[in-house]
Amino acid sequence: MIPVSNAQEKYLKKRRRDCRLIWLFRILIFILFLALWEISTRKGWIDSFIFSSPSQAISTFINMWKENALYLHIGVTLFETLVSFCLVFFIGISIAVLLWSCSHLSQILEPYLVILNSLPKSALAPLLIVWLGTSVKTIIVAGISVAIFGSVINLYTCFKETSPDKIKLIYTLHGSRFQALTKVVLPSSIPQILANMKVNIGLCLVGVIIGEFIGSRQGLGYLIIYGTQTFKLDWVIMAIVVLCVVAMLLYAILNRIEKWYLKKI
Repeated sequence: MIPVSNAQEKYLKKRRRDCRLIWLFRILIFILFLALWEISTRKGWIDSFIFSSPSQAISTFINMWKENALYLHIGVTLFETLVSFCLVFFIGISIAVLLWSCSHLSQILEPYLVILNSLPKSALAPLLIVWLGTSVKTIIVAGISVAIFGSVINLYTCFKETSPDKIKLIYTLHGSRFQALTKVVLPSSIPQILANMKVNIGLCLVGVIIGEFIGSRQGLGYLIIYGTQTFKLDWVIMAIVVLCVVAMLLYAILNRIEKWYLKKI
């Protein structure tokens, strides 16, 4: 092993200390927020019926967990999100490869992709309910609709920005377009593909929740909309917190995969 100099060791210690301080302040801010929220409801500064409180949300979580009701809702939302994410990944790469392979097709379809990407996806959800009915399939399509167009645009842009010199080298050696794609374009785009996946997992979750708002009787989105309609705001706060935790875990998994790959190369 290469010996570490004193300057390097001091720098590494400073980095570790800075990281610990950052995490400490993050936790302190979160604890202070919860404490202020709880105190405000107990002192009557805010209405606990409207704003709920951390203790009420925790109590609701424990009760639903004991009744095994929460497993179902979390599992349904997680399943719909992962299926949407996988379909977005494969469909997005397939369409981006097709556009890269055929420049005329990309020029024809590019304005439509931009328009569809800028369209508010919540406006599509009622139409999906009418077209497909209230089923898991509809929720999955809603999740796909939020992420797919931006994914295609980002991946296609990434493919186009691949080093032209490397592609020319493949052609100079009498390689085919398929070989240029598999040997140069896709391998060099993997970091951007992984970064795109981290964005897509959140977008798919948003799309699934939008779909569950309108046409579902299960899932965290259903808990949120049902709790709002019946003024069970403890349910709403609890479901939002669980949703945040699920989103953080999904993002953390993809972030780990990205870091593992970057270290490997």
